[in-house]
Amino acid sequence: MDIAIDWILNNYIEIFGAAAGIIYVFLEIRQNIWLWPVGIVTSAVYIYVFFTGKLYADMSLQGYYLVISVAGWYWWLKGSGLRARSAGQGNGGTKGLRDEGTERRRDEETKRRREGGTEGLKVTRLTLITGIVLAIVFAVLYALMWFVLDRFTDSPVPLWDSFITSLSIIATWMLARKIYEHWFLWIIVNAAAALLFFTRELYPTVILYSIYLIMSFAGLKEWGKSLKEFAK
Repeated sequence: MDIAIDWILNNYIEIFGAAAGIIYVFLEIRQNIWLWPVGIVTSAVYIYVFFTGKLYADMSLQGYYLVISVAGWYWWLKGSGLRARSAGQGNGGTKGLRDEGTERRRDEETKRRREGGTEGLKVTRLTLITGIVLAIVFAVLYALMWFVLDRFTDSPVPLWDSFITSLSIIATWMLARKIYEHWFLWIIVNAAAALLFFTRELYPTVILYSIYLIMSFAGLKEWGKSLKEFAK
């Protein structure tokens, strides 16, 4: 019992960060806008955790999360004008004629999401052009981070640290834009991260990322429902 208490006292910051992270992913699955302020708190905690664990790329990633959380909060809240553009494109021509029943269902869905704090951007699919651009950005980030960590830091795992960090940057941007396929990236990231953090003996974080992995599949399913609802 004393050992368990001592362990908790020595790792309470990491445990708090892990708990906040679980809440964050739950809100992400629900498309609840409060995920962003929770994400800010989680990132602040993990800047410290990863610094003490000498995972410098992951520490830098949390700084990026702080910035993208502010942007994502704004985009989700304002919808980035997507609804206004969609309305404009619907004027004129036969494509502008919409079924009243379909509109009513969409209005009901919009009302439900607004009441739940999730109204704003709609879930969309990744386009080919955007996918190509993101793939290029990932490759550049991966190579650059690997080089820096390998040459200028004492990171024991520069290859994996760089991979996880680079892919997470791409996935988080896609989340901020509500792109459905970001869940596939999180599945890869969470599986790789759980293994990496196990080797660094960050056990509460291993548990966190294992839960993230399971929740990623749930998010994939739930966001898929939103795609179907918006397509009706």
